[in-house]
Amino acid sequence: MSLLEKKRLLIKDLMLQGYIVSEKVRRAFEKVPREEFVPENYREYAYVDTPLPIGYDQTISAPHMVAIMTERLELDEGMIVLEVGTGSGYQAAIIADIIDPESRGIGHVVSIEFIPELAEFARKNLIKTGFYDRVSIIIGDGGLGTFENKMIYDRIIVTAASPKIPKKLLSQLKINGIMVVPIGSRWHQILYIIKKISETEYITIEDIPCVFVPLRGLEGFDKKIDQR
Repeated sequence: MSLLEKKRLLIKDLMLQGYIVSEKVRRAFEKVPREEFVPENYREYAYVDTPLPIGYDQTISAPHMVAIMTERLELDEGMIVLEVGTGSGYQAAIIADIIDPESRGIGHVVSIEFIPELAEFARKNLIKTGFYDRVSIIIGDGGLGTFENKMIYDRIIVTAASPKIPKKLLSQLKINGIMVVPIGSRWHQILYIIKKISETEYITIEDIPCVFVPLRGLEGFDKKIDQR
């Protein structure tokens, strides 16, 4: 079976299971080639619904989790999105295709990666797949966001497990913005959806159980904080 056929079957299955709900997310899954965001020796497994290793003890998330997080963000064209944890660049490409599907410069993803080698891997993947014009990659401590630049975002997605809600990221979220972040221990988390109502008020929804690699840096597990 070809990769294209495997991709079609995966998307159909994700829709049947209710992971892909909106047309915009379905289109993004069709357009973004996951096989270009995994190491060469894993290409044949690109459309198996499982995480895959990308080196440096990191993984590309399972397609169903990418779909869940993308749907929870409630993305629209023209948004500016902060991603914490670039990984191989796949999630950033999915988001970029939704917020600026025709590459008109109306939406943008700012993605922060802690590991320089992965940042370079993602950059190459995004260039060869045509999404790099809509994604900026920063090497740094993602839990701090772009605090020093005083940027604020329509949406924030954290693709690594945090021991607590990262306060500095919340301060960079626009009013009526949404942040999706897995919160818990190193080994088990709950996906949180946080909606900012005002500068001091938030609606926090505990969604589904999940397992992500640990967030690095001052807001992550480098301080050996294992509880919320």
